[in-house]
Amino acid sequence: MTNETQVLSSGIEEISLYANIFADLGATERILLVLAIATFAHLCVRGIRHLGQRLLSAEAMLRWTKFRTLAGLATSAIVFTLYFGAFGLVLSEFGVSLTAYLASASIIWLVIGFGSQGVVQDVVTGLTVILSDLFRVGDLVEISEQTGIVQSITMRFTILLNPLGAQVFFPNRTLSNIIVYPRGYVRCFADITLSAQEDTAQQMLSRVNAITQGFFEQFPGIMRNNPEIGARSSTPAGRNFVRVKFRIWPGRTTPIENAYKQEIVQTLKTLDPTYAEWM
Repeated sequence: MTNETQVLSSGIEEISLYANIFADLGATERILLVLAIATFAHLCVRGIRHLGQRLLSAEAMLRWTKFRTLAGLATSAIVFTLYFGAFGLVLSEFGVSLTAYLASASIIWLVIGFGSQGVVQDVVTGLTVILSDLFRVGDLVEISEQTGIVQSITMRFTILLNPLGAQVFFPNRTLSNIIVYPRGYVRCFADITLSAQEDTAQQMLSRVNAITQGFFEQFPGIMRNNPEIGARSSTPAGRNFVRVKFRIWPGRTTPIENAYKQEIVQTLKTLDPTYAEWM
């Protein structure tokens, strides 16, 4: 206990010594000292922001949503503390009491808190989404009937990139009816009947390849990946067919059910006049 008391007494004496030295300085020297502290705080802020941006933009960190968001929040808190403290020291040289400054700031923040309950709800909901791993950056989700890839989860907004390449901003407090697609796409199949005659079947397969590739280029906004054409197969009844596999955005099956199907039927009818729509 004696050693701890001596250390505490020594620390108090050092603080008192620095306080006396500060008090002995003239008004000009004190203002210059405070400005120097404020400048140092500003440089620290810039350094923290620069370091934070480099860390958060690193390729390895892009997948760590929790770390990125919490690191951003910590950086903002440090930046605010440095500016707040430096501003208080500058005001103290103009006769403003630090106690009154802190009390006034507390009251102002209390008023702001009551007036910005939506912002508080955004922050709380954003932290809940991040810490609970409800969804992550890069996931394909549907929120309030809007579908897109999660581009960013911040304290205020969740940002989706929709199939047309536009950013959709959701205030976190409005997040509801969330659907997550773990595969990142919706599967859609088209089974296309081929002719029993080998030559005609080969021609049909060639036309199907061309139409499928052209369809992908014509409707890029519905596809998540290139369509795949599987190997030729047969049913127990002897029907030959080929399966085209689509990976599409949710709710985008209409062009396949209509435009793609009609083009396939009309094209294959030129090779086989008996080709029917059900085939």
